[in-house]
Amino acid sequence: MVTPRPHTRVRRATIGPALVALAVDLLAGEPPTRMHPTVAMGRWIAEGRAARRSRAPLPSFIEGAAVVASGALCFAALGLVADRVIGVQSRKPHLLLRGFALKPTMSVRALLSAATEVEDALDAGDLDRARARLSWHLVSRDTSDLSSSEVAAAAIESLAENLNDALVAPLMAFRAGGLAAAYLFRFVNTADSMLGYHTPELEWFGKAAARSDDALAFLPARVATCLIACAAALTGASARGALRVAITDAHNPASPNAGWPMAAMAGALGVRLAKRNHYILNDSARLPEAHDIQRARHIVLASSLLAAIAADVA
Repeated sequence: MVTPRPHTRVRRATIGPALVALAVDLLAGEPPTRMHPTVAMGRWIAEGRAARRSRAPLPSFIEGAAVVASGALCFAALGLVADRVIGVQSRKPHLLLRGFALKPTMSVRALLSAATEVEDALDAGDLDRARARLSWHLVSRDTSDLSSSEVAAAAIESLAENLNDALVAPLMAFRAGGLAAAYLFRFVNTADSMLGYHTPELEWFGKAAARSDDALAFLPARVATCLIACAAALTGASARGALRVAITDAHNPASPNAGWPMAAMAGALGVRLAKRNHYILNDSARLPEAHDIQRARHIVLASSLLAAIAADVA
């Protein structure tokens, strides 16, 4: 007599909030300004900067830290309330609502669209327009005298670096602590983008924002590097090159995190990425061209899909 085997419970693959959020982002883009949490975060930070009272190092640092800490707690509380309200819904509405609430913490479509504008201008031979689009959308540096290869390199670097900030880090925060953690990361990252500069005005006031962002993005930046390598294999680029250059060149930039995904992208594409007087990645490779921006966009999109799938099944 053969004893029948017990039925094995098989976990069915389902679309979770991360994939919902990414789909909404790619299909619909950014929500209206008046409803965008990141816009509200920007206003909080701008008002905190306007209200500062001291320019001395220590008091300035304390004031900046207070702006970051108070805003991070406020928006984390908002995320916690949203999680609690959404949590009482049945499964399908719950997944959809969490996805819609998570979406404002990511901006993949905006990133890809900005890079496409730079690529199109370079393809058309309009270097001035490419420089303007690069400066307007992707970088804060002076772009007025960049060559076409430097413009392409800067766009590719921004795609790689912002893969982490615009998707991987928010998703990892979400998996670790729900919407509260995702909103907290988005606030800190926004504060860093507005305050984290080495200028006389912001050197001390923005230091807490910069250091907090470095800490929160430390692990996600390394995960983004692995995602770029996996996506390279899927898109016909070099996964081996991505890992090799990441290991050898990731510490060339001053940032403790940005060099990892940027170096991985340089290796994946087989191009040399450099910022004048700052760093060089994959020095022996060829200079990038406009079509390399498209290849980088494909890697970022594939990486985004892998990250969202991983976040939903983890």
